[in-house]
Amino acid sequence: MHVISVPARRPSGWRYRIQRMLRRIPAWVPPTFTPLLDVLGDRHVIVAEQMVAERDVPDGDIVVATWWQTAEWVNALPASKGRKFYLLQDYELFENQPADRVSATYALDLRKIAVSSYIRDRILAAHDVQGDIAVVPNAVDLTHFSVQARQRNRQFKVGVLYATAPRKNIRLAIEALERARHHNPGLRALLFGAIPISADLPLPDWVEYHEAPDQADIPQLYASCDLWLFPSREEGFGLPILEAMACRTPVLATDAGAAPDLIDGRNGRILPHDPEAFAAAILEFARMSPQDWRSWSDAAFDTASHNRWDDATDRLLAVIGR
Repeated sequence: MHVISVPARRPSGWRYRIQRMLRRIPAWVPPTFTPLLDVLGDRHVIVAEQMVAERDVPDGDIVVATWWQTAEWVNALPASKGRKFYLLQDYELFENQPADRVSATYALDLRKIAVSSYIRDRILAAHDVQGDIAVVPNAVDLTHFSVQARQRNRQFKVGVLYATAPRKNIRLAIEALERARHHNPGLRALLFGAIPISADLPLPDWVEYHEAPDQADIPQLYASCDLWLFPSREEGFGLPILEAMACRTPVLATDAGAAPDLIDGRNGRILPHDPEAFAAAILEFARMSPQDWRSWSDAAFDTASHNRWDDATDRLLAVIGR
């Protein structure tokens, strides 16, 4: 297997320049290889140009596009490069992307695989698509995101991933936590994220925040919580759902991303995009007996245990082998 990528591109545009001038984001540094790709050695090929052409791709059995622009490139490759697939990791009609070109890729004669039924359903509802779209969910590494069976905290603690992108809808989570804490003053909250707390999106002073935690520490952060919130407006998948479940933490989520595929009413709940609904559910879980909470925790782990990397590999092979 080869992974082919283009060089990192320096950010541009007026938004980036303004954010840099206001020092809201750090200066751009060309990314280094990730450990995930380093293990491939010379099978990870970075091409010289900002596109992939026929000369860059070895002949093979299968070639997979992973983004709308790479779908254009894969579509142009000759048959000798392999059967053509398009891995759909989000509904990519983002504001900063050319809508006509993105939409056109959904009509290409590429075998399509979505990582969630949320993506599949949005694309099928809005676009002409050749053939069906298979769903192969992402997976969680249970050798990393896994903890022993545990009891809930004496003081109920709720966790959320902190991010400032509007689609992540962190404001919903913060408002839900504040409403719940009004009725339960002992309620605690833990957030972690890759960035400093933004002045545009502050956290209450009673919230515990971990900035850019070490990867080795993240499972225990999940496991220190009794409930996890997933408030996204839109999402391709939402790995924190599975990561939290692997750490035996039930999840309250909107209907975005993989939440409808993973949450079954035993390991968490799907809720309206409404802070009052989230607050009510938080208080309900906080009032549970330790025994009742444990059944939700065990069910969350059971879901994660059926979504390991080996499971995802088997599902993918079943699709590409058809």
